[in-house]
Amino acid sequence: MRAGAEAIGVCYGMSANNLPPPSTVVSLYKANGISAMRLYAPDQGALQAVGGTGISVTVGAPNDVLSNLAASTAAAASWVRNNIQAYPSVSFRYVCVGNEVPSGDAQNLAPAMENVHAALAAAGLGHIKVTTSVSQAILAVYSPPSAAEFTAEAQGYMGPVLQFLASAGSPLMANIYPYLAWAYNPSAMDMSYALFTSPGTVVQDGAYEYQNLFDTTVDAFYIAMGRHGGSGVPLVVSETGWPSGGGVGASPENARIYNQNLITHVRQGTPRHPGAIETYIFSMFNENQKEPGVEQNWGLFYPNMQHVYPISFS
Repeated sequence: MRAGAEAIGVCYGMSANNLPPPSTVVSLYKANGISAMRLYAPDQGALQAVGGTGISVTVGAPNDVLSNLAASTAAAASWVRNNIQAYPSVSFRYVCVGNEVPSGDAQNLAPAMENVHAALAAAGLGHIKVTTSVSQAILAVYSPPSAAEFTAEAQGYMGPVLQFLASAGSPLMANIYPYLAWAYNPSAMDMSYALFTSPGTVVQDGAYEYQNLFDTTVDAFYIAMGRHGGSGVPLVVSETGWPSGGGVGASPENARIYNQNLITHVRQGTPRHPGAIETYIFSMFNENQKEPGVEQNWGLFYPNMQHVYPISFS
């Protein structure tokens, strides 16, 4: 995937019982010019459908296989054989080992990533990068970015994770949601700062001027990563978006404003890290088996494949 216009992908979440078949979903990706897909687990139907399309795929090794992958090189080799090697026509970009892994299991992260990395290399697939996806909640301080630091809990496991990513030449993935930070306490900041519509600088951080919360959070991650051996490790935004219903400030119009501005903005990067930021919008569809409220309303499309609001990826 080239940087720039194609820095944007969309997460294909499946927590719903009314989604179109994977082949139809893949056609929808192509029809909308979406060139990258994130899958949370190696779904056979989706992988068969996306093979040969050139759509770049991030596939998750879900949290429930983490301890197995960490404990056994044979388990990692078997996972790679069944879920990566079995789909030679898929353009795999990343294997994302774990998503927002709870701190109790996080000691398995670095060993699991190492074993999967070794299994891919042994299979001649060393070009597929191995990473993990963390929540923005692991930042204890994110504003101003220069003061950023991980929570005490996250500091316990992020060192080995970042050490692995640095040695493997892989990025860290992070799920970054300005909406959630704003909605947690709407009186603490203007919504425009979360929506990319602020008319001027909101946070002055030394020589750096921050006009939106997305940039503030991305650069906070970089600073915190640098404090724990992750200088030089790039950041990929593995989820971001805005809900179209179910909560405060959640409307199709706000979701459209956020995601359309995001698509334009990530091509230019942040004050501290100019250049395209690889970013995945959450999510392709509204998912009716998630918790009621905003959780069910992150989709760009309804399950009937109608747009929730107009959006352009070009």
